[in-house]
Amino acid sequence: MAFFLAQILRDTEQEIAAAKKARGIGELKRMIGDAPPVRSFRSALGNGFGIIAEVKRRSPSAGDMPKKNFDQAPAAYGKSPIVRAVSVLTNSTHFGMGIKELQRIRERVPQPVLRKDFLIKEYQIYEARAFGADAILLMANVLDRAEMKRLFSLARELGMDVLFEAHTKEEIESIPEGAEIYGINSRKFKASEQSFVAKMVNGRDLSVELETFSLIQHVPKTAIKVAESGVKPKGIRKVAGMGYDAVLVGTSLLKASDGVENMLRQFEKAIRSGGRGSLIQGLDAAPAAK
Repeated sequence: MAFFLAQILRDTEQEIAAAKKARGIGELKRMIGDAPPVRSFRSALGNGFGIIAEVKRRSPSAGDMPKKNFDQAPAAYGKSPIVRAVSVLTNSTHFGMGIKELQRIRERVPQPVLRKDFLIKEYQIYEARAFGADAILLMANVLDRAEMKRLFSLARELGMDVLFEAHTKEEIESIPEGAEIYGINSRKFKASEQSFVAKMVNGRDLSVELETFSLIQHVPKTAIKVAESGVKPKGIRKVAGMGYDAVLVGTSLLKASDGVENMLRQFEKAIRSGGRGSLIQGLDAAPAAK
């Protein structure tokens, strides 16, 4: 496993240990009883091609997100006709946000909310639902098949959908039966943290390999398919043409020099001009009600 990813997982273990000291599983289960009802992540992604828009304070590859864009993002996402769901990074050490921020953002948007994190323990699954998550991310480059199956089962028991993320054909094949939502992530964890950050210096993120999206041919045809990382408005037509149902976009929105809303409009224009029926299906519908 790459040094950078291994370091994140060590830090995640420490975050889990600290969370358990502050709040036990018993308390999380009590909180789940009072949590808002689950909004269907899967149904939202099946409502025509669109975006899973991300909220994060910083990124290991791109650094800090401009505060103005970060502050404006939830409201902009909430009213956008192309945002099908909102992804919230809850890894505080490397992305600057904790689980309480997911709860805050969930209260501000009508779309389903995905907890995007390095989820490795049952505790984090209970925590996600307790704080209002509608879906979670499970990473096939972090978990083996048995671990994914166990966490998948718990998430479904709690009513949440699961987005399974893969980077290779082997990882796709390791995803357990019953999975309905597959994400192909073009970002590679190959380097040390220092060189990973430096990859952005020349204006091009070399940790992203867009040809990875061709792995869609190995994903079950009936699954919802999500293209993650590196997609800009000019790439929408190609990604949609490959058969993806959504793109997960974070840095392109949050780093936009002319603001989040303007970048969303660029994505909307690209989707509207995509020329494929599923690109515009449901585009004029209002976001799902709370």
